[in-house]
Amino acid sequence: MLSEKLGHRLDQPLAILIRKTFLSSVSPTALTLTGLCLNIIAAAAIIAGWWKSAACIILLAGFFDMLDGATARVLEKTSQFGAFLDSVVDRYSDMVILLAFIVYYAQLQHIPMVVLIAITSIGCVLIPYARAKAESLIVTCNIGIMERPERILLLAAGCLFNIIEPLFVVLAVLTHITVAQRIYFTWKQTQRSVK
Repeated sequence: MLSEKLGHRLDQPLAILIRKTFLSSVSPTALTLTGLCLNIIAAAAIIAGWWKSAACIILLAGFFDMLDGATARVLEKTSQFGAFLDSVVDRYSDMVILLAFIVYYAQLQHIPMVVLIAITSIGCVLIPYARAKAESLIVTCNIGIMERPERILLLAAGCLFNIIEPLFVVLAVLTHITVAQRIYFTWKQTQRSVK
């Protein structure tokens, strides 16, 4: 949702930023890997319970996640492998953050939260999987209320305002609703093709 609404509006400002700064000499892959490294640092902050620091680093990592694709397009360095690597690294970034929350609550022996975060993790894995599998059958399946940008913003907000527990209740529900939306959308599209 957010990526669809804001993506094109941010294209021009990001293009200017990339052309006018050191980013014009940085490879998109380096930016992708920088985002992963930042998420690993954010994970360490989460395990330590440094919520505000974690929020800032998660947002910075999210910014690098936007930059890598934009840089590839502006510098005309897009490639199939680059898109593949970006997608794989995104999954690592998602999981390292969620694993950090599991470790934090496991240390506190807060089993309900560990279970809730595990349920959220399953949803986060299934959202891109559902899209990838759907797009082997139909043209596109980029729908849903809880895509990656929304999840990043919610996680950062949860850390910033220290509302982690209600955050994961929301995420656990909405991630699986998003998977259901993609299943239903794909079913509708495949039914049309049968007719």
